[in-house]
Amino acid sequence: MHNPDHNDVLQCLADSAERLSYNADWQPAQCGDSEMRIARDGRWYHQGGVIERVALVKLFSRLLRREGDQYFLVTPVEKLSIDVEDAPFVSINTFVQGEGREQNVYVTTNLDDVLMIGPEHPVHVEIDPQTQEPSPYVSIGKNLRVLLQRSDFYQLVEYGEEGVIEGQQVLGLWSQGKYYSLGAL
Repeated sequence: MHNPDHNDVLQCLADSAERLSYNADWQPAQCGDSEMRIARDGRWYHQGGVIERVALVKLFSRLLRREGDQYFLVTPVEKLSIDVEDAPFVSINTFVQGEGREQNVYVTTNLDDVLMIGPEHPVHVEIDPQTQEPSPYVSIGKNLRVLLQRSDFYQLVEYGEEGVIEGQQVLGLWSQGKYYSLGAL
């Protein structure tokens, strides 16, 4: 596990915020299908083939928007649907700085964006009603989210503390002075 120093983390956060921002008010007249898909593991496909160029995937990711349950690539000229199997981004690393209520938890995505779990990027866990398996996510904003890989989720569980939320005993995680539930106990 790599733990960058404080200045590196701040620069990564600033770079990621800038890269992930875009004009959400664009409403282009031309609409269609991008013939693209983002797999659950974060790989991007076009017409069935994997898009190998990371720079191209990063470019497309800047155009991603979610409206309801549908995802689109939106430019000033056109709006193209894109199939997303689960979440458009996946974690590749998590790290914690500090301890207890004073700690900050960071998530690095498959596109090298770094997010700090907190009010702007909360973590939440959805439980599959049939399998009872947890699917942990971190919100990016603009209705987009990062799926935490199982290994990253387990790492966060190691930093978890028991607590009570709305009368229910939970295992939770502190980040930016806020407590986030990772699941019921």
